[in-house]
Amino acid sequence: MFDKLSSLEQKFEDLNQAIVDPDVLSNQKVYQEKIKQHSDIKDIVEMYREYKGLKESYDEAKAIIADGSEKELMELAKEEIPDLEKELDELSVKLKVALLPQDPLDEKSVIVEIRAGTGGDEAAIFAGDLYRMYSRYAETLGWKVTLLSCNEIGIGGFKEVIVEITGKRVYSRMKFESGTHRVQRVPETESQGRIHTSAATVAVMPKPEKFEVSIDMNDVKIDVYRSSGNGGQSVNTTDSAVRMTHIPTGLTVSMQDEKSQHKNRAKALEILSARLFEKEQQERNDELSETRREMVGSGDRSQRIRTYNFPQGRLTDHRIGLTLYKLDAIMNGDLEELFTKIQIHYQTEALKSTDLAA
Repeated sequence: MFDKLSSLEQKFEDLNQAIVDPDVLSNQKVYQEKIKQHSDIKDIVEMYREYKGLKESYDEAKAIIADGSEKELMELAKEEIPDLEKELDELSVKLKVALLPQDPLDEKSVIVEIRAGTGGDEAAIFAGDLYRMYSRYAETLGWKVTLLSCNEIGIGGFKEVIVEITGKRVYSRMKFESGTHRVQRVPETESQGRIHTSAATVAVMPKPEKFEVSIDMNDVKIDVYRSSGNGGQSVNTTDSAVRMTHIPTGLTVSMQDEKSQHKNRAKALEILSARLFEKEQQERNDELSETRREMVGSGDRSQRIRTYNFPQGRLTDHRIGLTLYKLDAIMNGDLEELFTKIQIHYQTEALKSTDLAA
């Protein structure tokens, strides 16, 4: 591990020189490549340098104790060593995790589909709660949330809502959200105070670049029809709604949010591309070992991943056995602790299957 870290540090120094080289500065393509490489390894190199500084302090403390000539310094060194050992152990784990192969999809933006499951209106209200929870979290990180499609029930809930979230490393944080989310609470209409259980499904798909998914439009059946639902006087007067069916896979996308058929076509094609890209990635993952599939997340939407218990103010993530008693804050977008603990769990599992764990 430390040989690799030393090589990365040398590469970082070489890149420091390269990005101020006049020949590199004059070639924007090469310059941008060097800047990206520099940014990619900066954090791990700084962490490694912190580790080396702590190790130096630890070795000095051990040397003072071994020398035994300065009693006061010896006592100070003995007090320092437990803290230094703890910090070194924690940094060592972080460095091992940082050296794990990166998921190539982590840098991508995402398309998130949230659908009401069992529970009628309560499930639709919960789907709306999840949509707002993710939107508020995105705001804290400076991500942009764009509503692509929704089927609203009029009381703050959605039978279905599809959004695009763009920003830095969105998929790396959101990718473990796919699955069934269950809610337990007393509905406002419940006079007996009984707790009802409802559910919503979430699917998080990495948004592909245009060159990453090639759709032969000869394989796509396009139907147009008149919009229905809320939308003002233009509803049912023009064939603006669009349904796209990808014949080889059977995937279907319907879009009627825009008054323009052209805009509905563009949105439907974007969502279809994301679904096809997710399908391709899932098929690749299925060819890998069970350990690898567990590490990246199966994305199985039938899997119950989490329970939100409102009477107890409790959130439980069933995959990692985590319970947090801060449900109000979480529903208001305070997801950082939850997401970090989930990531650490899967990174730890990944470490077990690599020689870096040794």
